[in-house]
Amino acid sequence: MTSTEAVPAESTAERPVSRRVLLKLSGEALMGDREHGLDPARVAAIADEIVGVQQRGVELAIVVGGGNIFRGLEAAAEGMDRATADYAGMLATLLNALPLQDALESRGAHTRVLSALAVAEVAEPYIRRRAIRHLEKRRIVIFAAGTGNPFFTTDTAAALRALEIGADGILMAKNKVQGVLDGDPRSDPNAQLLPEITHLQAIERGLKVMDTTALSLCMDNRLTIYVFALEPGNIRKVVEGERVGTIVSTP
Repeated sequence: MTSTEAVPAESTAERPVSRRVLLKLSGEALMGDREHGLDPARVAAIADEIVGVQQRGVELAIVVGGGNIFRGLEAAAEGMDRATADYAGMLATLLNALPLQDALESRGAHTRVLSALAVAEVAEPYIRRRAIRHLEKRRIVIFAAGTGNPFFTTDTAAALRALEIGADGILMAKNKVQGVLDGDPRSDPNAQLLPEITHLQAIERGLKVMDTTALSLCMDNRLTIYVFALEPGNIRKVVEGERVGTIVSTP
């Protein structure tokens, strides 16, 4: 069966350094300056940049968080059963994936939402080979519902999905943070940006890159993590090999 989707023409400019990447977006990145929920202007700006990068020839997958809607850990701390709270958090990521998909498609991109939880009316089930095939067909793939299991964060989902699809690296787009700092800027005004660090150093020093499970998974498989601020142009700069933020790698 032949696909009827039009495949965007690749730019005649030099191809980006990265062939296939996974972009991790936090829920907070989608809410802009609001206290919760989604900021349509912020979602639109992110979609503009993602489509621009994908049109440069990069196969792009996205894992989106749900912290702007529901935080499983916070609910569990207030007495809610942890597994139940985590499932609610997974559904929150789906609530973010659908508006992001709509924004991308309104800009001409072909997308697929693949969910680790069964929601057949709005998303396809996550199947590794299907995800890879979508990427090969130049579709932007949005992974929703984390890993589909409680007690795992969307950071771990990002590491797992990146490894499963053979991504060249994980792009950790942070909200209002330039990269990995050597201290907490809220308590240490002199905290400095670390341009490079290893996975093990990040784990040992307790630096807020990803959770320990996700960092260990990346370290064991030598998967590079690029941590940078979600600012205009930064996603494109990273996939084209420019030095932005912090590179976390294991030599």
